[in-house]
Amino acid sequence: MYGKKASELVKEFASSEPGQLSAFNNDLFSQVLEECNGHLLHLQSLLRKMQEDGPDNQTSRNADHFGALMHHLSIVRNKRCLMAYVYNRAEVIQHLGWTIERVLPEEIEEKLSNPEKDYFKNHSATLQSYMSELDLDLAVDMVPPKDPYIKVRVLEEIGNVVLSDQFANLARHAILFLRRTDAEHYISQGLMEELSS
Repeated sequence: MYGKKASELVKEFASSEPGQLSAFNNDLFSQVLEECNGHLLHLQSLLRKMQEDGPDNQTSRNADHFGALMHHLSIVRNKRCLMAYVYNRAEVIQHLGWTIERVLPEEIEEKLSNPEKDYFKNHSATLQSYMSELDLDLAVDMVPPKDPYIKVRVLEEIGNVVLSDQFANLARHAILFLRRTDAEHYISQGLMEELSS
């Protein structure tokens, strides 16, 4: 049945948890591309036949016309399914660029195809370049904080560090008031936790 493999590809992505990636299905993706190529060859042969027959042969022209239309619509449907699969995966990868540092964890990286890995690297590099140009970390919080300082507890020994407005000893179990922008980096790495007031 035409388009069945392409719909399986979309269903596979739709059945995964939102924001999560399953391994890129190279096999099924290639099968859909092969099906598109097959449709294209049939379409081209029907169009050549229609040109050779000319406008005189009405009965074969109608059958060839509807056959060509069927192959064309199958190509369009398969392309839409392929694009939906790639686009939705790209959206998840973009989100990872905002939440993960420049290096992907191994369990996520093995699920990506090579073009997706390149896309993540380029997207992350562009984000980092833009944020360094502005000297602003856009990934810290999407909601503006009420207070620029937060109360944190150090979970792991970090040592002496220079922060944006102070020099601090981040000893294990220390409770400090730090600027949110300084603390977010350590919180995302699991070295600190924010304490509620």
